[in-house]
Amino acid sequence: MTLYYSLVFALLMAEMAIFMGLIIPMPFKMKRKMYNFISESPLIAKLQYGMKITFIFILILFVDSVNRVYRVQVEMSALMKDSSGAGRAAAIGSERMEVQARKFYSQRNMYLTGFTLFLSLILNRTYMMVLDVLRLEEKNRMYEGDPAADPTKNKDAKKLDPDYRADAIAQLKREVEKKDKEIEGIKKQSEGLRREYDELAAKYNQTNPGDKKGN
Repeated sequence: MTLYYSLVFALLMAEMAIFMGLIIPMPFKMKRKMYNFISESPLIAKLQYGMKITFIFILILFVDSVNRVYRVQVEMSALMKDSSGAGRAAAIGSERMEVQARKFYSQRNMYLTGFTLFLSLILNRTYMMVLDVLRLEEKNRMYEGDPAADPTKNKDAKKLDPDYRADAIAQLKREVEKKDKEIEGIKKQSEGLRREYDELAAKYNQTNPGDKKGN
């Protein structure tokens, strides 16, 4: 197995381990904290971006392996047609074994890359479904009167709610607009003070011309 297919196999094993981590039963608070860390960590976000690029290369390998399987299958069919006669069949025997070996490796690579891509889609969908389940369970706990599930008191619960994120973004925008207005007011106030200072300085120079000459 070449180096890049060995890396694809390692990625497949990592995906299987992550999938088991997503579906393994664990306490609600622990699962909620874990998903909060995954959704908010900048390191995880960078890792997900890198994985998207990696899966593009794996898709290219998958297309190439499918193409190789097709070509080997065509070559195998051609050998089967040319194997008429005992002598000819004996001569083609070694070639046929070599083609079958290439067919095996091509199919192995196709299955490896295909399952890796398919499992990546399953992981993404499973992650979104678990998030939905956590939000529903949080709301269910809140309706049952659990104070720990109150979204107004529980920061972890609010972080899982997309409505809370939208409200937080809107609140930050309002605060930025408020600060901008305060800055504009300070600028206008400083300009008014500067004008008053210039007017007072001009009046002082008019009423005290001697001080100006002395200076």
